[in-house]
Amino acid sequence: MTDVEPIRCRFELLNPYLDEKTRRLMVAAEAQAIGFGGISIVARATGICRGTISRGVEELEAPAELHRSRIRRPGGGRKKTADSDPTLKEDLEKLLNPTERGDPESPLRWTSKSVRHLARELKRMGHQTSHRMVAEILHDLDYSLQANRKTLEGASHPDRDAQFEHINRQAQEHLATSDPVISVDTKKKELVGEFRNSGREWHATGEAEKVKVHDFPEPELGRAIPYGVYDLATNSGWVSVGIDHDTSSFAVETIRCWWDSMGSKRYPNAERLFITADGGGSNGSRVRLWKVELQKLADELGLPISVSHFPPGTSKWNKIEHRLFSFISQNWRGKPLIDHQPRGHCESHRVDHHGDGPKSAGSTRYRKVSSGEEGHRPRNRRNRSAP
Repeated sequence: MTDVEPIRCRFELLNPYLDEKTRRLMVAAEAQAIGFGGISIVARATGICRGTISRGVEELEAPAELHRSRIRRPGGGRKKTADSDPTLKEDLEKLLNPTERGDPESPLRWTSKSVRHLARELKRMGHQTSHRMVAEILHDLDYSLQANRKTLEGASHPDRDAQFEHINRQAQEHLATSDPVISVDTKKKELVGEFRNSGREWHATGEAEKVKVHDFPEPELGRAIPYGVYDLATNSGWVSVGIDHDTSSFAVETIRCWWDSMGSKRYPNAERLFITADGGGSNGSRVRLWKVELQKLADELGLPISVSHFPPGTSKWNKIEHRLFSFISQNWRGKPLIDHQPRGHCESHRVDHHGDGPKSAGSTRYRKVSSGEEGHRPRNRRNRSAP
Protein backbone atom coordinates (compact mmCIF):
# COMPACT_ATOMS: atom_id res chain seq x y z
CA MET A 1 0.00 0.00 0.00
CA THR A 2 1.34 3.40 -0.99
CA ASP A 3 2.21 5.78 1.86
CA VAL A 4 0.38 9.11 1.34
CA GLU A 5 2.61 11.06 3.75
CA PRO A 6 5.50 11.66 1.29
CA ILE A 7 2.98 12.82 -1.35
CA ARG A 8 1.39 15.21 1.15
CA CYS A 9 4.81 16.61 2.15
CA ARG A 10 5.89 17.22 -1.45
CA PHE A 11 2.56 18.86 -2.25
CA GLU A 12 2.68 21.18 0.78
CA LEU A 13 6.23 22.26 -0.07
CA LEU A 14 5.46 23.09 -3.71
CA ASN A 15 1.86 24.29 -3.46
CA PRO A 16 2.67 27.97 -2.60
CA TYR A 17 4.63 28.28 -5.85
CA LEU A 18 2.10 26.60 -8.16
CA ASP A 19 -0.73 28.14 -10.17
CA GLU A 20 -3.94 26.40 -11.10
CA LYS A 21 -2.46 24.68 -14.15
CA THR A 22 0.87 23.51 -12.71
CA ARG A 23 -0.87 22.30 -9.52
CA ARG A 24 -3.20 20.11 -11.62
CA LEU A 25 -0.29 18.71 -13.65
CA MET A 26 1.80 18.04 -10.54
CA VAL A 27 -0.85 15.91 -8.80
CA ALA A 28 -1.59 14.15 -12.12
CA ALA A 29 2.10 13.23 -12.42
CA GLU A 30 2.01 11.81 -8.87
CA ALA A 31 -1.06 9.73 -9.75
CA GLN A 32 0.53 8.40 -12.93
CA ALA A 33 3.71 7.47 -11.03
CA ILE A 34 1.67 5.38 -8.58
CA GLY A 35 -0.28 3.58 -11.28
CA PHE A 36 -3.56 1.80 -10.57
CA GLY A 37 -5.53 3.63 -7.87
CA GLY A 38 -3.16 6.58 -7.99
CA ILE A 39 -5.91 9.16 -8.50
CA SER A 40 -7.71 8.14 -5.28
CA ILE A 41 -4.47 8.03 -3.28
CA VAL A 42 -3.33 11.48 -4.44
CA ALA A 43 -6.79 12.89 -3.80
CA ARG A 44 -6.63 11.70 -0.16
CA ALA A 45 -3.07 13.06 0.25
CA THR A 46 -3.63 16.50 -1.23
CA GLY A 47 -7.34 17.18 -0.82
CA ILE A 48 -7.75 17.88 -4.53
CA CYS A 49 -10.87 16.37 -6.07
CA ARG A 50 -10.58 13.32 -8.31
CA GLY A 51 -12.07 15.16 -11.32
CA THR A 52 -9.28 17.75 -11.29
CA ILE A 53 -6.62 15.04 -11.09
CA SER A 54 -8.30 13.15 -13.95
CA ARG A 55 -8.24 16.25 -16.16
CA GLY A 56 -4.54 16.67 -15.36
CA VAL A 57 -3.88 13.07 -16.39
CA GLU A 58 -5.71 13.67 -19.68
CA GLU A 59 -3.61 16.78 -20.33
CA LEU A 60 -0.37 14.86 -19.69
CA GLU A 61 -1.47 12.11 -22.06
CA ALA A 62 -2.33 14.63 -24.82
CA PRO A 63 0.40 17.32 -24.58
CA ALA A 64 -0.42 18.67 -28.07
CA GLU A 65 -3.73 20.02 -26.73
CA LEU A 66 -2.05 21.64 -23.74
CA HIS A 67 -1.81 25.46 -24.06
CA ARG A 68 1.65 26.16 -22.69
CA SER A 69 1.19 29.97 -22.47
CA ARG A 70 -2.23 29.82 -20.80
CA ILE A 71 -3.40 28.67 -17.38
CA ARG A 72 -6.93 27.96 -18.59
CA ARG A 73 -8.27 26.92 -21.96
CA PRO A 74 -9.64 29.69 -24.22
CA GLY A 75 -13.12 30.64 -23.10
CA GLY A 76 -12.56 29.65 -19.49
CA GLY A 77 -13.33 31.89 -16.54
CA ARG A 78 -16.11 34.36 -15.85
CA LYS A 79 -17.37 36.34 -18.82
CA LYS A 80 -16.75 40.09 -18.93
CA THR A 81 -19.71 42.27 -18.05
CA ALA A 82 -19.28 44.13 -21.33
CA ASP A 83 -19.80 40.82 -23.15
CA SER A 84 -22.77 39.67 -21.09
CA ASP A 85 -24.43 43.12 -21.10
CA PRO A 86 -24.96 43.95 -24.81
CA THR A 87 -26.15 47.55 -24.24
CA LEU A 88 -23.41 48.63 -21.80
CA LYS A 89 -20.98 49.98 -24.40
CA GLU A 90 -23.75 51.62 -26.40
CA ASP A 91 -25.14 53.44 -23.34
CA LEU A 92 -21.63 54.51 -22.31
CA GLU A 93 -20.98 56.09 -25.71
CA LYS A 94 -24.34 57.87 -25.50
CA LEU A 95 -23.23 59.46 -22.24
CA LEU A 96 -19.88 60.50 -23.73
CA ASN A 97 -21.35 62.02 -26.90
CA PRO A 98 -24.92 63.04 -26.01
CA THR A 99 -25.42 65.38 -28.97
CA GLU A 100 -24.26 62.81 -31.54
CA ARG A 101 -25.35 59.38 -30.27
CA GLY A 102 -27.88 60.04 -27.52
CA ASP A 103 -30.12 62.47 -25.75
CA PRO A 104 -28.90 66.12 -25.81
CA GLU A 105 -30.62 66.52 -22.42
CA SER A 106 -28.40 63.82 -20.89
CA PRO A 107 -27.69 64.32 -17.16
CA LEU A 108 -23.97 64.50 -17.94
CA ARG A 109 -24.35 67.05 -20.75
CA TRP A 110 -22.90 69.89 -18.69
CA THR A 111 -20.99 68.03 -15.98
CA SER A 112 -17.63 66.33 -15.67
CA LYS A 113 -17.49 62.99 -17.47
CA SER A 114 -15.15 61.29 -15.01
CA VAL A 115 -15.23 57.49 -14.84
CA ARG A 116 -16.94 57.65 -11.45
CA HIS A 117 -19.69 59.93 -12.76
CA LEU A 118 -20.13 57.70 -15.79
CA ALA A 119 -20.30 54.57 -13.63
CA ARG A 120 -22.88 56.20 -11.34
CA GLU A 121 -25.05 57.15 -14.30
CA LEU A 122 -24.76 53.67 -15.85
CA LYS A 123 -25.88 52.11 -12.56
CA ARG A 124 -28.96 54.34 -12.63
CA MET A 125 -29.65 52.94 -16.10
CA GLY A 126 -29.61 49.40 -14.67
CA HIS A 127 -26.08 48.27 -15.56
CA GLN A 128 -23.85 46.44 -13.08
CA THR A 129 -20.52 48.24 -13.41
CA SER A 130 -17.81 50.17 -11.56
CA HIS A 131 -15.45 53.03 -12.32
CA ARG A 132 -12.60 50.58 -13.00
CA MET A 133 -14.74 48.67 -15.48
CA VAL A 134 -15.74 51.93 -17.20
CA ALA A 135 -12.07 52.89 -17.53
CA GLU A 136 -11.24 49.51 -19.11
CA ILE A 137 -14.14 49.77 -21.55
CA LEU A 138 -13.11 53.29 -22.54
CA HIS A 139 -9.60 52.09 -23.32
CA ASP A 140 -11.03 49.19 -25.34
CA LEU A 141 -13.15 51.71 -27.30
CA ASP A 142 -9.99 53.76 -28.01
CA TYR A 143 -10.93 56.68 -25.76
CA SER A 144 -8.30 58.63 -23.82
CA LEU A 145 -8.08 61.71 -21.64
CA GLN A 146 -7.48 64.71 -23.88
CA ALA A 147 -7.36 68.46 -23.36
CA ASN A 148 -8.73 71.12 -25.70
CA ARG A 149 -6.61 71.57 -28.81
CA LYS A 150 -6.17 74.98 -30.37
CA THR A 151 -6.57 74.23 -34.06
CA LEU A 152 -9.45 76.46 -35.22
CA GLU A 153 -7.78 79.44 -36.87
CA GLY A 154 -10.98 81.21 -37.86
CA ALA A 155 -11.57 82.84 -41.21
CA SER A 156 -8.54 83.07 -43.50
CA HIS A 157 -8.00 86.05 -45.77
CA PRO A 158 -7.44 85.12 -49.42
CA ASP A 159 -4.28 87.26 -49.44
CA ARG A 160 -2.82 85.69 -46.28
CA ASP A 161 0.09 84.00 -48.07
CA ALA A 162 0.84 87.16 -50.03
CA GLN A 163 0.93 89.15 -46.77
CA PHE A 164 3.48 86.82 -45.22
CA GLU A 165 5.53 86.70 -48.40
CA HIS A 166 5.62 90.50 -48.44
CA ILE A 167 6.82 90.67 -44.82
CA ASN A 168 9.47 88.03 -45.48
CA ARG A 169 10.63 89.78 -48.65
CA GLN A 170 10.96 93.10 -46.80
CA ALA A 171 12.96 91.46 -44.01
CA GLN A 172 15.30 89.71 -46.47
CA GLU A 173 15.94 92.94 -48.37
CA HIS A 174 16.93 94.76 -45.17
CA LEU A 175 19.11 91.90 -43.97
CA ALA A 176 20.85 91.73 -47.34
CA THR A 177 21.98 95.36 -46.97
CA SER A 178 23.02 94.89 -43.30
CA ASP A 179 20.17 97.05 -42.06
CA PRO A 180 18.53 96.07 -38.75
CA VAL A 181 15.37 93.98 -38.70
CA ILE A 182 13.67 93.72 -35.32
CA SER A 183 10.61 91.95 -33.98
CA VAL A 184 8.75 93.66 -31.12
CA ASP A 185 5.93 92.67 -28.79
CA THR A 186 4.67 92.83 -25.21
CA LYS A 187 4.96 89.68 -23.14
CA LYS A 188 2.20 88.61 -20.76
CA LYS A 189 1.92 90.90 -17.76
CA GLU A 190 3.31 89.27 -14.63
CA LEU A 191 2.40 89.81 -10.99
CA VAL A 192 5.31 91.01 -8.86
CA GLY A 193 5.59 89.49 -5.42
CA GLU A 194 5.37 86.06 -3.83
CA PHE A 195 2.93 84.67 -6.39
CA ARG A 196 2.87 81.30 -8.09
CA ASN A 197 4.70 81.03 -11.41
CA SER A 198 4.10 78.07 -13.71
CA GLY A 199 6.79 75.44 -14.02
CA ARG A 200 8.87 73.31 -11.65
CA GLU A 201 12.36 73.58 -10.19
CA TRP A 202 14.47 71.14 -8.20
CA HIS A 203 14.12 71.47 -4.40
CA ALA A 204 14.68 69.16 -1.49
CA THR A 205 11.61 67.00 -0.85
CA GLY A 206 8.98 68.95 1.07
CA GLU A 207 10.85 72.25 0.76
CA ALA A 208 9.15 73.81 -2.26
CA GLU A 209 9.15 77.59 -2.29
CA LYS A 210 6.01 78.91 -0.62
CA VAL A 211 3.84 81.46 -2.43
CA LYS A 212 0.52 83.15 -1.76
CA VAL A 213 -2.73 81.30 -2.23
CA HIS A 214 -4.56 84.15 -3.99
CA ASP A 215 -3.24 86.20 -6.89
CA PHE A 216 -4.31 89.63 -5.72
CA PRO A 217 -1.83 92.28 -6.95
CA GLU A 218 0.17 94.12 -4.33
CA PRO A 219 -0.35 97.90 -4.88
CA GLU A 220 3.20 98.77 -3.86
CA LEU A 221 4.70 96.28 -6.37
CA GLY A 222 2.06 96.16 -9.11
CA ARG A 223 2.76 94.19 -12.25
CA ALA A 224 5.76 93.70 -14.50
CA ILE A 225 5.15 94.52 -18.17
CA PRO A 226 7.98 93.07 -20.30
CA TYR A 227 8.30 94.66 -23.73
CA GLY A 228 10.89 93.01 -25.95
CA VAL A 229 12.96 93.79 -29.02
CA TYR A 230 14.43 90.82 -30.90
CA ASP A 231 17.19 91.37 -33.46
CA LEU A 232 16.81 88.77 -36.20
CA ALA A 233 20.31 89.16 -37.65
CA THR A 234 22.26 88.79 -34.40
CA ASN A 235 19.83 86.56 -32.52
CA SER A 236 19.89 88.91 -29.54
CA GLY A 237 17.26 90.82 -27.64
CA TRP A 238 16.44 93.66 -25.32
CA VAL A 239 13.66 93.65 -22.72
CA SER A 240 12.32 96.69 -20.91
CA VAL A 241 10.21 95.91 -17.87
CA GLY A 242 7.41 98.43 -17.44
CA ILE A 243 6.08 99.18 -13.98
CA ASP A 244 2.77 100.93 -14.67
CA HIS A 245 1.13 100.80 -18.13
CA ASP A 246 1.74 99.26 -21.53
CA THR A 247 1.55 102.32 -23.80
CA SER A 248 2.87 103.19 -27.23
CA SER A 249 5.28 105.62 -25.60
CA PHE A 250 6.68 102.77 -23.55
CA ALA A 251 6.95 100.54 -26.64
CA VAL A 252 8.87 103.12 -28.69
CA GLU A 253 11.03 104.03 -25.70
CA THR A 254 12.06 100.36 -25.52
CA ILE A 255 13.10 100.46 -29.18
CA ARG A 256 15.03 103.66 -28.48
CA CYS A 257 16.79 102.01 -25.53
CA TRP A 258 17.69 99.01 -27.70
CA TRP A 259 19.13 101.29 -30.37
CA ASP A 260 21.14 103.39 -27.90
CA SER A 261 22.59 100.37 -26.09
CA MET A 262 22.87 97.70 -28.80
CA GLY A 263 21.60 98.65 -32.24
CA SER A 264 23.77 101.68 -32.91
CA LYS A 265 26.90 99.68 -32.05
CA ARG A 266 25.99 96.70 -34.20
CA TYR A 267 24.69 98.71 -37.16
CA PRO A 268 26.88 101.85 -37.33
CA ASN A 269 26.23 102.21 -41.08
CA ALA A 270 22.50 101.49 -40.98
CA GLU A 271 20.40 103.44 -43.45
CA ARG A 272 16.94 102.19 -42.44
CA LEU A 273 15.12 100.16 -39.79
CA PHE A 274 12.49 97.48 -40.36
CA ILE A 275 10.06 96.44 -37.59
CA THR A 276 7.64 93.50 -37.50
CA ALA A 277 4.86 93.67 -34.91
CA ASP A 278 1.43 92.34 -34.02
CA GLY A 279 -1.64 94.16 -35.24
CA GLY A 280 -2.92 95.07 -31.76
CA GLY A 281 -1.80 96.26 -28.35
CA SER A 282 0.48 99.20 -27.74
CA ASN A 283 2.10 98.71 -31.18
CA GLY A 284 -1.20 98.14 -33.00
CA SER A 285 -1.68 99.11 -36.62
CA ARG A 286 -4.50 101.54 -35.72
CA VAL A 287 -2.93 103.15 -32.67
CA ARG A 288 -2.14 106.77 -33.53
CA LEU A 289 0.25 107.28 -30.59
CA TRP A 290 2.40 104.38 -31.85
CA LYS A 291 2.81 106.12 -35.21
CA VAL A 292 3.47 109.51 -33.62
CA GLU A 293 6.15 108.13 -31.31
CA LEU A 294 7.77 106.19 -34.16
CA GLN A 295 7.93 109.36 -36.24
CA LYS A 296 9.67 111.13 -33.35
CA LEU A 297 12.15 108.25 -33.12
CA ALA A 298 12.78 108.32 -36.89
CA ASP A 299 13.45 112.08 -36.75
CA GLU A 300 15.75 111.60 -33.77
CA LEU A 301 17.78 108.77 -35.35
CA GLY A 302 17.72 110.15 -38.87
CA LEU A 303 16.59 106.74 -40.18
CA PRO A 304 13.48 105.85 -42.17
CA ILE A 305 11.47 103.29 -40.18
CA SER A 306 9.19 100.74 -41.87
CA VAL A 307 6.67 98.68 -39.92
CA SER A 308 4.91 95.52 -41.08
CA HIS A 309 2.04 94.27 -38.93
CA PHE A 310 1.10 90.61 -38.92
CA PRO A 311 -2.52 89.86 -39.92
CA PRO A 312 -5.09 89.28 -37.15
CA GLY A 313 -4.73 85.93 -35.41
CA THR A 314 -1.19 85.27 -36.59
CA SER A 315 0.86 86.79 -33.78
CA LYS A 316 2.49 83.43 -33.02
CA TRP A 317 4.46 83.82 -36.27
CA ASN A 318 6.14 86.90 -34.84
CA LYS A 319 9.78 85.85 -34.30
CA ILE A 320 10.03 87.30 -30.82
CA GLU A 321 7.38 84.92 -29.51
CA HIS A 322 9.45 81.75 -29.90
CA ARG A 323 12.96 83.20 -30.19
CA LEU A 324 12.96 85.37 -27.07
CA PHE A 325 9.84 85.21 -24.90
CA SER A 326 9.83 81.41 -24.73
CA PHE A 327 13.34 81.40 -23.25
CA ILE A 328 12.43 84.10 -20.75
CA SER A 329 9.56 81.89 -19.55
CA GLN A 330 11.96 78.96 -19.22
CA ASN A 331 14.43 81.13 -17.33
CA TRP A 332 12.00 82.10 -14.57
CA ARG A 333 9.81 78.98 -14.46
CA GLY A 334 8.77 77.84 -11.02
CA LYS A 335 10.15 80.99 -9.36
CA PRO A 336 8.05 83.87 -8.00
CA LEU A 337 9.01 87.29 -9.41
CA ILE A 338 9.62 89.12 -6.17
CA ASP A 339 10.71 92.47 -7.67
CA HIS A 340 11.39 94.24 -10.97
CA GLN A 341 15.15 93.75 -10.86
CA PRO A 342 16.13 90.87 -13.20
CA ARG A 343 18.56 88.28 -11.92
CA GLY A 344 20.79 86.45 -14.36
CA HIS A 345 20.32 86.48 -18.09
CA CYS A 346 18.33 84.63 -20.70
CA GLU A 347 20.20 82.90 -23.49
CA SER A 348 18.51 81.40 -26.53
CA HIS A 349 19.68 78.36 -28.42
CA ARG A 350 22.07 78.56 -31.34
CA VAL A 351 20.30 79.39 -34.57
CA ASP A 352 21.20 80.10 -38.19
CA HIS A 353 18.92 82.66 -39.79
CA HIS A 354 20.23 82.49 -43.36
CA GLY A 355 21.10 78.82 -43.72
CA ASP A 356 24.79 79.39 -44.47
CA GLY A 357 25.73 82.21 -42.13
CA PRO A 358 27.67 81.98 -38.88
CA LYS A 359 25.87 80.61 -35.83
CA SER A 360 25.94 82.58 -32.61
CA ALA A 361 24.31 82.20 -29.23
CA GLY A 362 21.86 85.00 -28.54
CA SER A 363 21.63 87.05 -25.37
CA THR A 364 19.04 89.28 -23.74
CA ARG A 365 19.48 92.57 -21.96
CA TYR A 366 16.98 93.94 -19.47
CA ARG A 367 16.08 97.33 -18.14
CA LYS A 368 13.34 98.61 -15.88
CA VAL A 369 11.44 101.68 -17.09
CA SER A 370 8.21 103.54 -16.57
CA SER A 371 5.85 103.96 -19.49
CA GLY A 372 5.92 107.73 -18.98
CA GLU A 373 3.78 110.36 -20.62
CA GLU A 374 3.68 111.12 -24.33
CA GLY A 375 6.94 112.69 -25.39
CA HIS A 376 8.49 112.15 -21.96
CA ARG A 377 11.47 109.83 -21.58
CA PRO A 378 11.24 107.92 -18.28
CA ARG A 379 13.75 108.49 -15.54
CA ASN A 380 15.18 106.27 -12.80
CA ARG A 381 16.21 103.64 -15.31
CA ARG A 382 18.20 100.65 -14.15
CA ASN A 383 20.17 98.64 -16.66
CA ARG A 384 21.33 95.10 -16.37
CA SER A 385 23.22 93.45 -19.21
CA ALA A 386 23.64 89.78 -19.83
CA PRO A 387 27.25 88.60 -19.74
